[in-house]
Amino acid sequence: MERKTRQRDAIRDAFEASGRPLSTQEAHALAAREVEGLGIATVYRNIRSLVEEGWLHTVELPGEPARYERAGLEHHHHFRCRLCERVFDIEGCPGALKSLLPRGFRLEGHEVLLYGICPDCARR
Repeated sequence: MERKTRQRDAIRDAFEASGRPLSTQEAHALAAREVEGLGIATVYRNIRSLVEEGWLHTVELPGEPARYERAGLEHHHHFRCRLCERVFDIEGCPGALKSLLPRGFRLEGHEVLLYGICPDCARR
C-alpha cells in the first residue's frame, strides 16, 4: 500500500479533473499546478504504481507513448486530435463487428481509434 502524499494526490486529481486519457507529461503539467517543484520522475513512478494498483488503465495508441485513464470505465473508444495530439474518450461502440470477420474467425477483442480535429483546435 502506497502512503498518501501531496504529490500522489495531485496526480490523482489531474486524472479525475481531466476526464480524458493523459500522457505522463500532461499529468505532470496538471499536477504541478498543485505541487510546486513536482518532478517528472515522481509522476512516472506514481503512474506506474497507480496502474499496478488498478486505479489507472493504460491506453495504447499505435506508434505513440501510452496515455492513462481511470480504470473501471464503461467500454469505450478514443479520439485523437491530430493538431494538439490530445486524446478524448468517445462513448459507445460500433457493435456488430463479428459480421466483419472472415468465415471461421473468432473475435476476442477490438480497439477503435478515431482521428481528426478537436473543437478547441477547430476554433483556432
